[in-house]
Parts: sequence; structure tokens; C-alpha cells
Amino acid sequence: MTTIQSSSSIAAASGAPGASNGSSGNAATEAADRFLTLLVSQLKNQDPLNPMDNAQITTQLTQISTVSGINRLNDTVAALAASFGANQSLQAASLVGHDVLAPGDKLQLAGGKGQGGFSLAQDADQVLITINDASGRAVRKIDLGSQAAGTQAFAWDGQTDAGPAAPDGMYSFAVTATANGKQLAVDTLMSGHVDGVVPGTKDQPTQLQIGRLGRVDLSQVVEIN
Repeated sequence: MTTIQSSSSIAAASGAPGASNGSSGNAATEAADRFLTLLVSQLKNQDPLNPMDNAQITTQLTQISTVSGINRLNDTVAALAASFGANQSLQAASLVGHDVLAPGDKLQLAGGKGQGGFSLAQDADQVLITINDASGRAVRKIDLGSQAAGTQAFAWDGQTDAGPAAPDGMYSFAVTATANGKQLAVDTLMSGHVDGVVPGTKDQPTQLQIGRLGRVDLSQVVEIN
């Protein structure tokens, strides 16, 4: 007489949770077919003196139902993820031509104009901007005085502390802020013009190309102008 398979054996063969072979894509239909074949075979070959009871059959039907449900859920989530990615790219495309603020300490001077920003967690009595050239040498210090908490922007006209105007190019900047004589934490923000969009992939989020400042994730944008 053929040995009756346990519910765990059928679960494994049908791709139920806990099986060694995971199910994905169109595996739900294949799993259901395998399950029904095994169940019919089991019913045909069961011991007439010890037949399967309703609870066993119900348990196995529940297992295959769970597998099918998980596969349908996976397909739905995958479709939603693809749709979300496409929507993100469309939203990002609308930013082309705008100026944005994003985390970073780079500053591009072009035509004698440069911009940057910073974020304060609390009001500051004094905020000092130090602009450095490519070698790290300070070329200009801008005292902004007191500033309120939140995101703030600043502009640089290209003038240096030594007198002559700085040449166009890439610079970096640092921000120091104090309140009641104590230094505050400051987040530097680089300002740039959005030139293009890099659509996201499974492993890479949607990004914005901000001129020579490079790429930043769409989710990192702090402010849009």
C-alpha cells in the first residue's frame, strides 16, 4: 500500500511557505496544479482503515490558498513599485529648469555669482560662511549675523577678502553658527540648477543632475525655487 504523504510534504512540493523552493511570478498556478495532483493521488492511495479527516484536507487547502495569495500579493507589490518609480521620474522631470537646495558643501561660481544654503535647528546669534577654493584655502568669509531656525540661503558675488574677484569654477563652503556663545549644529546645502533626470532602477533611486555639482537623490531635495 502506498504511504500517505504528510501535509508538510505536500506543502513543500506545492511551494508553500517554508518550502525549499520559493515561489514567484507565475508559480502560483504551477503550485496549485502540483497541489491538486498530489492531493488526488493521496486520496486515491490512502489507507481505507485510516482515511484522511476533514481537518487534514482543510489544512492542506488553506496552505495552497496561502501560497496563491502570497504570489498575487507579490505581483501586486511589484506592479505598484514599477508604477511608483515611473511616477517619481515624471515628478522629477518637472524640476528640470528649477533651482534646488540639497545636502552638500559644493558651490559653483559662474558669471561672478554663486549660491548656497544651510539649515539651522534653532535660532543663531551669528552665522559665518567660509568659502574655500579647490585647494581648501579660505578666499572669502561672509558674516550673515543672526539667523532664524530653518532653511536659509546665501549668495556670493565672487569677491574675495584679498580684493580681486575669484575666477569662475568650483568651490566649497563651511558654515559655523553660535547661540549664547555655544556652537550650533548646521547642515550645509548646495544650490544648483536642475539640468536633467536619471530614472530610478531597482537598486538606484531617481536622481537629479545638478550642473557641475553632480547628482543627488530626488528624496534629498530640501527646497525648490
